[in-house]
Order: sequence, then structure tokens, then C-alpha cells
Amino acid sequence: MTALDMAKRGARVILACRVKETGEAAAYDIRTLSGNNQVLFMKLDLASIASIRSFCKTFLSSEPRLDILINNAGIEGKGKTEDGFNLVFGVNHLGHFLLTHLLLDRLKQCSPSRIVVLASSAHSRGRIDFKNLNPSGESWMEIIQAYCDSKLANILFARELANRLQGTDVTCYSVHPGVVRTHLGRNLPQWLMLPIYPIAWLLLKNPMEGAQTSIYCAVQEGIEMYSGRYFADCQVQQVKPHARDDAVAKKLWEVSEDLLGLLK
Repeated sequence: MTALDMAKRGARVILACRVKETGEAAAYDIRTLSGNNQVLFMKLDLASIASIRSFCKTFLSSEPRLDILINNAGIEGKGKTEDGFNLVFGVNHLGHFLLTHLLLDRLKQCSPSRIVVLASSAHSRGRIDFKNLNPSGESWMEIIQAYCDSKLANILFARELANRLQGTDVTCYSVHPGVVRTHLGRNLPQWLMLPIYPIAWLLLKNPMEGAQTSIYCAVQEGIEMYSGRYFADCQVQQVKPHARDDAVAKKLWEVSEDLLGLLK
């Protein structure tokens, strides 16, 4: 829905998606609904360093502008990434970290520009354990905890990124979209989903409602002073102390660079 809104505003939109068939179908639907033919699919798998680098190489060679980067992907599930990281932490944090790193120069060249990082209120239950950033994530309790940890990492990433971008005219924001009826939990076991689904259908936001804060942070004028802050319901929200610890944010940045081989 965020991409559809951007397309309706006349933007050239690149849908960076893992699955070609669904990505191309989404691009077609958005072109049809918006009347904007400048909506394209490019393949990107955030669970693969090679895929992220390939995407960025293709994007930078074919697209002269990048004005808004929305780090929207999220996953809950078992397993490891292609490079051996915990799947949830690897996709939700490390994948976005590397993608943003590789596209940052283009964002600076096109400033004023913005970066939006999809976080979650689940960050409040997250923790950054530098001794165990890559847990096995075999049990569902471990997977849910890894999700909370990754959302905390998203907020700390946006804070540290904002610090590093001071004076560049590139701003960034972390966003809680609300609890939205999406396919995020598609990998959760059926026994867990059955009691949740009827409640979710009644109480959760629909995708258009869930997109509003991302859209706000992407296009709203006059919020540059809030770079690095956390937004929910289109307003700046205060987070708990562990989600605004700049020392932890700085260390997480450095450890992420090391894990991704960016310091070599």
C-alpha cells in the first residue's frame, strides 16, 4: 500500500522483492490502480548478501535517482540466511543495514532524501545480546524473541544512522506501522495462528491503515528535525531507555559492519 500511494503521487517506484512472480504481479497491479507506468520490479533477497549486492549494482547502474528508501521487509521463521545468520535477525536487521549502506551515496547525491525503517512496538521486548546475536532460533519462543530483538535493532540502526548523517540533508525515521493484517506470520505454526486469526481480523489495521505512518515519514514536510526518531500513528513517540541507548546503537553498527565484512 505504501508503494501504491507513492505511485499515485507520480513517483517512480522500484519494488525490491524476493519472489519474481509475486513482485511482478504487484508491480502490474500498482501500475493499473495508479495509472503510473513507472512501477518496476527488481529481484532482492535480503537473506543473501550476494543478492543484496547484485540488486544494488543493478539499481545503481540503471536508476539515476534515489529520493526515498523504505526498508519494509520483515520475517518471522526458522532457519538461517544464505550466509549463516539467524534468519530473522539476518533479514530484518543485517539485510536492511547492508542495503542502506550500499545505497547511501546515491541518497546523499539526491538529497534532500529520506530513509524509512519499518520497526515495531515489539521492540519493547527486544534485547541486544552482543554475545548471542546469532541464536539458533529453533523454537517458536526463540523466533518470536529474535523478531523483537530485530525490531529493537531497527530502531537503534535509525538512531545511529541519523547521527552519522548529520549535515548531509539525508534524514531517517523508524516506524511502527501498527499491528497489521499481513502475511508476516505465515511461517508460524497453525496451532498458534488459529486462536489469533479471528481476533486479528476484527481488531488489527488493514494494510492501507498500516501504511500511513510509513507514508507520513516518507513525504511529510517539516519533520527533518526528528531524524532518527521513532514514529507511530504519524506522530513522534518516546521509546523506552534501552531503545535510545546511543552507546549500544553505535556498537551494534560496528558489529554489523564486522559481521557483513564491511570493515575489510
